[in-house]
Amino acid sequence: MLTFTSIGGIMFKCTGGVRPLVVFPAKASEYSKDGLTLLPSPEEEPSKSVISWPGEYDFGGLLIRGIGHKEGQQVSYVVEVDGVRCAFLSSPLQEWTDDQRELAGEVDVLTLPSDGVKLVQELVDEFDPRVLLLLPSEKGKVDADILRICGAQGKAPQKELKLKGQLPAEGREVIVLSA
Repeated sequence: MLTFTSIGGIMFKCTGGVRPLVVFPAKASEYSKDGLTLLPSPEEEPSKSVISWPGEYDFGGLLIRGIGHKEGQQVSYVVEVDGVRCAFLSSPLQEWTDDQRELAGEVDVLTLPSDGVKLVQELVDEFDPRVLLLLPSEKGKVDADILRICGAQGKAPQKELKLKGQLPAEGREVIVLSA
């Protein structure tokens, strides 16, 4: 079972694989003891349990690909956990080039900060995930227009999502993840 748990803002924890992942914390040192930490921007000398640079990583079968934006100053990730491909897009959202999309490949679960209606719509259409996790903006909320375009109007925010077994075969499950 794959579990996504909000830590607050765009930070969340993904468990269920070989090692837990803490994604986009403000400071890596706060969470690095909990498993692997994925940072949205490079650190000059990250510790062993911190990934902050574009590239490919393999941690005992946990495959992670860091994809750079803005000439490597910002990093998003694609992670394969228990056969489920997850894309963790960093904030602020960036437009993706064809090469970046090719590096990402097929995505089952897309986590997306709500940084702009038009860009969110483009990225959701491009990735076409089975599960979409919307993360709050810096203001702590998901914009009503984003909820509308993603088909999540009226959905109450959830602290966590547990994926048990199969992904939705058709359509898309949309979850608003919030602390």
